[in-house]
Amino acid sequence: MQRTLDLSVPELAFVAATRGMVGAGIGLLAASYLSLPTRKAVGWTLLAIGALTTIPIAVAVYARRHGKEDALTLAAPEGHPSP
Repeated sequence: MQRTLDLSVPELAFVAATRGMVGAGIGLLAASYLSLPTRKAVGWTLLAIGALTTIPIAVAVYARRHGKEDALTLAAPEGHPSP
């Protein structure tokens, strides 16, 4: 079941900023426990995950601002009911 949550752009920015701060804090705490190559690998992985998870949020905000509420609705394959 998918729930919808309406957020303003400032609220969304606040959520994103706090997620970033949590990630940075964890990274700083774990930095001394990891070797440099491991730290780099973990850092790049977290950066990629953060960037990729931001894309759907940005698309949704853009679509909402431009009146395209159904921009993220995926069409069901033929023969299957729509969600």
